[in-house]
Amino acid sequence: MSNTAGLYNPTVLDHFLHPRNVGDIAEPDALGRAGDSTCGDSMRLTLRIRRGKIVDARFRACGCGAAIASSSMATELMKGMTLSAARLFSNRRIVAALGGLPPAKIQCSVLAAKALRSALADYRKRKPRA
Repeated sequence: MSNTAGLYNPTVLDHFLHPRNVGDIAEPDALGRAGDSTCGDSMRLTLRIRRGKIVDARFRACGCGAAIASSSMATELMKGMTLSAARLFSNRRIVAALGGLPPAKIQCSVLAAKALRSALADYRKRKPRA
């Protein structure tokens, strides 16, 4: 833990040690997955969508502290977001909300953004008019 504490700022540490929205939504409206073969991190994202808005987001992630923190923050940012805004969501927003990540850990925030894109593609398949 001492090495991790020196690597990350307090916001990242908080989301790593106390991740928000961990788990799965039963019968989700959308399911997204993303993985990074270079480091082995992976994320599963489930969404509840009502009237064109993400009303709930849950994740399961396997990876380093930055991957867990990025996944946690991403789900917090997604809640209440319209689908049109979600289509424009980028990892830069996650990094900014976390107060930054070490350069070698930026790919962890990309993982969460990719999982969201995957979930939105799944939603479009399930609900073609959405």
